[in-house]
Amino acid sequence: MSEPDELYTVRAQYWLGHYALSLDEARQAARRPMPPHLKSEREELVLRAQLALGNYDKVIADGSGMDKPLSMQALALHAMYLSSSLDARPSVVDNLKVLMSNPEAASNTSAQLTACHIYLHANLLREALQCVHHGLTMEHLAMCVQIYIKIDRFDLANESFNLLKQADEDSILAQLASAYLAIAKGSSSSADAVHIFGGLSEQYGPSIMLLNCMAVANMVAGKYEAAEGNLKEALSEEFGGSNNADALVNIVVCGQHMGRKPADLERYLNVLKAGHADHPFVQGLVQVESAFERESSKYVS
Repeated sequence: MSEPDELYTVRAQYWLGHYALSLDEARQAARRPMPPHLKSEREELVLRAQLALGNYDKVIADGSGMDKPLSMQALALHAMYLSSSLDARPSVVDNLKVLMSNPEAASNTSAQLTACHIYLHANLLREALQCVHHGLTMEHLAMCVQIYIKIDRFDLANESFNLLKQADEDSILAQLASAYLAIAKGSSSSADAVHIFGGLSEQYGPSIMLLNCMAVANMVAGKYEAAEGNLKEALSEEFGGSNNADALVNIVVCGQHMGRKPADLERYLNVLKAGHADHPFVQGLVQVESAFERESSKYVS
C-alpha cells in the first residue's frame, strides 16, 4: 500500500464524490509546505473539484492561457466543453486535439486524464482509451477499467483491475473499480458492489455519487425499493442533488421497474428535460417521443 501524503484526503474526497469537502481540504493543504509536484497537483485538484461542482467560469478563468501548465489548460477546455452548446462542442474537441499534440502532452499524465474525460463526454471511446491505455497512473488504470466495461471487454477490464490491485489493493480507486466490475458482471455479484459502496459510505460519508452507484447495484440485484431509497436520499435537500442528472435518470428507470404511475415519474422527467437537455438519456427520450408523435399523427382523423 502506498504511503499517504499531504493530498491523500483531498484525492480521497474527490474520488468519492465529496467535491466540496475535497475543495476545503485542498485549501487547508495550501497552508502547509509541500514539494513542488504536490503543489501543482493540489492546484489541479482544486480545478477538478470546481469543475465537478459546475463552477465552469472559475475553471476557465483559472486554467486558460498559454502561460498556464498544460494540465490546467486541459481542465479549462473541459469546462468549456461542458458549458458549451451541443453545436459548439466539436470545436472544443478540436482545440483539445491541438493541445494534446504538444510534445509535452506525451509525458503529462494529468492532461492525458482530462483529455480522456472530455473524449468520453464526446463519446469518442477510441481517443479516450488512447489517452490512458498505458496505465501510467492509478487513475489511468481506473479509467481503463471503466472504458473496457463500456465496450464489453471484461477480459481487458480485469487485466487493468489486477494492475490496479498490484499498485495498491486497498486504495479507493481499486475498491471503486472492483465495485464497477461487480455491477457489470450482473446480479450474481452485485451484492459485492453494494457492500463496497456501503463500506465507503460508512467510512467517508455518503455522497450523491456513492448513492447513485449503490442504487445501480441494488437495481442490478433486483432490489428496487432499496435503490429507490438510495436515490430519494441523493435527490434530497440534504445532499442538494435535486437536479443531479444521474439520480434523476436512475429514479425514473427504477420507478418503471417498480411499476410506478407515469404521473409519479413525470416530475423527475420534467426536471431532467429542463436542466439536462444534452444528456444522452434525454436526447434518446426526445427522439423516441418525436417518432411516436409523427407516427400517431398518421392515424388522427
